[in-house]
Amino acid sequence: MKFTRIATNEIVGLFAGIGRLFLSVLASIGQVTGFAAKTIVRAATPPYYPGRLLQQLGQLGWLSLPVVGLTAVFTGAALAQQTFTAGSRFNAQSTVPAIVVIGIVRELGPVLVGLMVAGRVSSAMAAELGTMRVTEQLDAMATLRTDPFRYLISPRLFASVIALPLLVLVANSIGIFGGYLIAVHKLGFNAASYLAVTRRFLEPDDFVMALVKAAVFGFFIALMGCYHGFRTEGGAAGVGRATTNAVVSAFILILLSNLLITVAAFG
Repeated sequence: MKFTRIATNEIVGLFAGIGRLFLSVLASIGQVTGFAAKTIVRAATPPYYPGRLLQQLGQLGWLSLPVVGLTAVFTGAALAQQTFTAGSRFNAQSTVPAIVVIGIVRELGPVLVGLMVAGRVSSAMAAELGTMRVTEQLDAMATLRTDPFRYLISPRLFASVIALPLLVLVANSIGIFGGYLIAVHKLGFNAASYLAVTRRFLEPDDFVMALVKAAVFGFFIALMGCYHGFRTEGGAAGVGRATTNAVVSAFILILLSNLLITVAAFG
């Protein structure tokens, strides 16, 4: 009897823990959704801050170009090498240009750019807003009748949605060029035929898919950085937790949304 009672209590405790976790996840989704809706609604009404938007575009877009370019060129070159090595087992080396261009434009370009920018930008947003929260600067702005959602969060959100597609376009071009370099100068491909195959397999829908993914990723990157930074509490330790949570949650949302968009488009 005693053993049965203990086992029953453990089972009940297990399901209670699962239920609490499920409710916590639902509550977090609701809070993030409300935060995003509030930001968009506030951004649709004046006053507007175009200078802040341009400033964030420079920080998100221009300053992210070096890391995005290096990531793209190394990824394109490695993909070409790996495709050639695998294809040589089946006498399919000629598929290298097609696989490189499709893989870079549809998947690797948007996802890698999203992850790299999330690691750089989402953490910076969370740290900056979190520091402003724990030092009561956000409260001071509200006292001076400056809406933090309009002045701080909306420019970051819209700048990220605009900058990410542009970065993905640049990264796709650099990634394809990286595959071209390794294929022509190391693997023995003819330059003209490589470019001809690349153009033949590259379709406008692939670019549209990449831009849609990039815009969604940019929205999640800025949303997670601003959300966790704005809700920071607990001093310097809280700022550290907010930064970590922003990056991890942005990574998860990027990978999840990439899967959903890919399945919806090609499933």
